[in-house]
Amino acid sequence: MQIITNNAGKELKKHGNNAFPFLVSYERLSGYETGSFLWHWHPEIELTYVKKGEMLYKVNQNTFHLKEGQALFGNANALHAGYMYQNQDCQYIPVTFDPKLIYGFSGSALFQKYTEPILRSFSLSAVLLDFSCDWHQDAVEDIRQMIRLDSLHPPMYEFEIIAHLQHFWKVLCSNTLAQAAAPSVQDEENYRRIRRIMSYIAEHYSEKILLDDIANLIHLSPSECSRLFKKCMNITLFGYIQEYRIEQSLDYLENSSCSITEAGLLSGFSDSNYYTKVFTKIKGCTPRQYRKKQEL
Repeated sequence: MQIITNNAGKELKKHGNNAFPFLVSYERLSGYETGSFLWHWHPEIELTYVKKGEMLYKVNQNTFHLKEGQALFGNANALHAGYMYQNQDCQYIPVTFDPKLIYGFSGSALFQKYTEPILRSFSLSAVLLDFSCDWHQDAVEDIRQMIRLDSLHPPMYEFEIIAHLQHFWKVLCSNTLAQAAAPSVQDEENYRRIRRIMSYIAEHYSEKILLDDIANLIHLSPSECSRLFKKCMNITLFGYIQEYRIEQSLDYLENSSCSITEAGLLSGFSDSNYYTKVFTKIKGCTPRQYRKKQEL
């Protein structure tokens, strides 16, 4: 299993339905082929509650260590990915919803005063709810109650979910709204550029990718392009391309009769020895060992 996205990294999964755009999912990192879910984004807000274990949760340039019982607020449109911590599995529950459930309509006071400032703030792309502040307890309890209501579906449960959702937002606003700096034009342009880069890599990962081509795509010099990607994603552009290619190669190793060499070639590695070296560095085992594990 892996998250399905378009070439721009936008997740294609529908979160709830038009009648009630709210979804609770039950996930474990071991359910993904890679033991991780890859970089993606979506216009909905996501509250992630860790039921068992620990995980590393990356949002834009930040990495959060989520532990059992803790939660994380992930803002709308933020790029995010999740990884195992020390190769241990993690069970987690994402609660994903359209922010319209909070504010109703775009001209409302709830939108203009309390929701839009947070939705547009890059400084609040994520908030770790780790009980280091007193208000985290209330926020996490609201998440737990929403999960409970969604599983039981008591009469008029939608009203109760929205009540907890709005209380969660009130608690969040009361404690973070002052930090919600309005995004600069440059911030918005930088993340548009990052998404263009990710889209280009998704389309061309099997080919030779040149830094000059990516830099030209976003109208920056090669050095500026590299600095921008590292600043926004906390990984080098070259490192991201390597990781992306390795993740794509897993499909060839698992679901085809491709040789190891062919799996590397189809994923953008022209040298099989180099493919094995990079694969081992990222995954902790050789491609051949990985394939054997999947066959067990």
